[in-house]
Amino acid sequence: MPPADTLADLVLPCRDEGPALRSLLPQVPAALRVIVVDNGSTDDTAAVAASLGATVVHETQPGYGAAVHAGLLAATAEHVAFMDGDGSMDPRQVLALLDDVVAGRADMAVGRRRPVRRGVWPWHARLGNVLILAWLRRRIGTNVHDIAPVRVSRRDALLALDVRDRRFGYPVELLQKMTLAGWRVVEHDIDYHPRAAGTRSKVSGSVRGTARAARDFWKVLA
Repeated sequence: MPPADTLADLVLPCRDEGPALRSLLPQVPAALRVIVVDNGSTDDTAAVAASLGATVVHETQPGYGAAVHAGLLAATAEHVAFMDGDGSMDPRQVLALLDDVVAGRADMAVGRRRPVRRGVWPWHARLGNVLILAWLRRRIGTNVHDIAPVRVSRRDALLALDVRDRRFGYPVELLQKMTLAGWRVVEHDIDYHPRAAGTRSKVSGSVRGTARAARDFWKVLA
């Protein structure tokens, strides 16, 4: 069980994010218990996370969805938040999203990335995001503007959605299922910073990575 003063578990799916965690974890508000899911790192991700007080979960199945699901299963708080562990987002901004869910104003609160400067969000990654969301709006009426890079919900409700993709298609399947389930969703602007030095995005870090993620997205939508 989490400490009595914990408001939510914050799950950070990570692979080779040791350099980012050194600066990211000290910024996490005390009300959030951090669960770092080490998804096959070859660097010191797990050691850094443990040294800074995070709970470390090891997930051997590769894939973003596999890491997220492992973190969800490891969470014990009533509410759970998810955020990338690459240092590109401020964990302090999670609290505003959490407040909407705890207060009952939303079933899920999600972040909408706002780059702090030019070049932070590569064109190929932004284009893929726009195309996927345009498809979801036309098909099922999804009303968010980003593929939920930060999100907060009740843990039991998220488990009940039964999101099954274990690769990059996980957030797209999640958006589909929560829309069809009639979830009330609130969207917040969040600052989007450059990744921490010494890390590289598995998706937006290259056109190839974005194409691989897009393939997983479309498999979910097919």
